[in-house]
Formats: sequence, structure tokens, C-alpha cells
Amino acid sequence: MKSTTITLAAAGSAALLLLTGCSGAGGGTTADGEFAPNGDVRMIVPFSAGGGSDTSGRAIAAGLEADTGVNISVENREGGSGAVGYSHFLAQNGKDNYLLAAETALLALPLTQDVQFSYESFTPIMKLGDDFTLLVVPADSDYDTCVDVVDDAKDNRVVAAVSGATSLDEIVFTLVEDDQDVEFDRVPFESGSEVLASLLGGKVDIASLNPSEVLGQIESGDLKALCAFADERYEFEALADIPTAIEQGIDVSFAQFRGFIAPGEISDDAKEYWIAAGEAFAETEAYDTYIADNLLQPNAVYGDEFVEYLAGNTSDLEKVFAE
Repeated sequence: MKSTTITLAAAGSAALLLLTGCSGAGGGTTADGEFAPNGDVRMIVPFSAGGGSDTSGRAIAAGLEADTGVNISVENREGGSGAVGYSHFLAQNGKDNYLLAAETALLALPLTQDVQFSYESFTPIMKLGDDFTLLVVPADSDYDTCVDVVDDAKDNRVVAAVSGATSLDEIVFTLVEDDQDVEFDRVPFESGSEVLASLLGGKVDIASLNPSEVLGQIESGDLKALCAFADERYEFEALADIPTAIEQGIDVSFAQFRGFIAPGEISDDAKEYWIAAGEAFAETEAYDTYIADNLLQPNAVYGDEFVEYLAGNTSDLEKVFAE
């Protein structure tokens, strides 16, 4: 387990957060009577360091810390395709000084594994944006399009790396299999960084990774992107020439969301505090930089709207995992 503390709090902001003598993990109040978390805050990342979830968690923690003046440490609790981190977070029920960097595993795990939680167990705070994936292969691969991969899989063994049984890449490959009536062999890993290493090392044939995880390797010429599993081509210059899978006759588009949640059963004041902090973060240059650097679509929603999004996304995933 790795733990890193982000220290961006401004002294002026910190001075405003004069907490009362409340004990435990419950919130206190500032000098003017407003809610504030009692002490430092911990951001749980349910995957290992170096992947897209880790990048998201650290960016969110830094942005919230800069706005609130509260120290926020980032703790990686990887394992079980995210189940270890989410289960640990479930145990923090009612604690308003815990947050978790959430993504599609929040919805996929309850549908595929015997876990004790669903998105309804927690308090959804903010969805920052949507993260699609690219189908990538080594630069010397014989594949030049996603159709090449599908055609080869009809007669031969094509090995795909996936970052867990409930990950976005697993979902995307399942959708491709269903749409094209093919089957890929899977090799599971714990994170996108491990998937990338296996692909570069020639241990697998294909991978479906977020643009932020592979842009450097694409630009360096170590990898090539065959298609994007998105509704439309990216507008980012570095990705604008990559066709969508839909353009190539593969009717698959699915995004992983990036956002953060709080434990279940926190107070309404705590929920509104974190939503307000998220809204403030979304108006900053730091948020814009995170979205641009990680090549996301900035579709921010908060609170109840985030809950509605999660409910709809769960319905879509139920169809995938029921097949």
C-alpha cells in the first residue's frame, strides 16, 4: 500500500478552517458556523499507482485541497479489480473525511462479484468527465485497423490484456465480441500501467487503454492506435486522425466515468460541502488542465444528477454482464 500526501493548502484558506473540539471522524464547524471536515481527509484510490484512477484521484485531491484548505492524503488500496479499495471504503460509513476516486468498477463489481456494496451504498458527489479507450497494439504489429483484429480473431487466437474482470477494457472487449461474434483470450492485470507494460513487452497482442495512458507511447512510435471506442473522433490534435470503431463497422462506444464519492450516511451538510468543493474545482484552471492532459470529455455532474447517471450506466452494464 502506498500513501502520498498532497500539500497545496494555502495558509490563508487553512486559517479559515478553525474546527471545534468534535471527536472522531465527524465534521466540525468553521469560525462562522459553516461545516468543515474534522481534521485531514483521505482520498482512497482503489487501484495501484500509475494508472488512470490514480491520476484522477491525485488531481481531484489536489483541486479540492486547494479550494478548501484541508489537507488531503491519497492512499492506494489495490486488489480484486478495485474490490479491496471499495470494501475498505464501505467500512468508513458515516465518515465525512473520507473520499474515493470512483470509476466504472463501482458499477461493474456488484454485477460480477460477490461484494457487499453498490453505488447506492455511498454518497455520489461529482462526475468530472468521461474517459473512452483506444485499441492499441505494438508499432510492429501486423494489425492496422480494428477490423484486422476482429478478422484475425475469427480464425486465430488473439490475446488481449485487461486490467481486471470488471474493468473498462474488459467491458469494451465484451461489447466487441458480442457485436462481431468473435472471442478474445484474456490475460488479467491489476492496473492500466501493468497492461501497458505487457503490451510493450510483447506478452499480449492487443489492449484497450485510456488515451492518457498511451499518448506518450503513440507519439514516440512504440504503439499505434487502431480505433477509438467513442461516439466521435477526438478533437485533440494528437488523436484527431484515429477513426472510431463505429467508422470501421464495429458498433461499440463506451466511456468510463471519472469522479469521486463520499461514504454512505454522511450528513447533508457534509454532502453539500463536498459538492460545493467539486463545483469550485470545476471552475479552476487545474480542472481544465486535468481534463486536457488526460484527454477526457468534461461532462461534470453533481449529487443527484450523478446518481441518475450511475443508475443509467448500471442498466447498460446489466445488459453486458447478463449475456
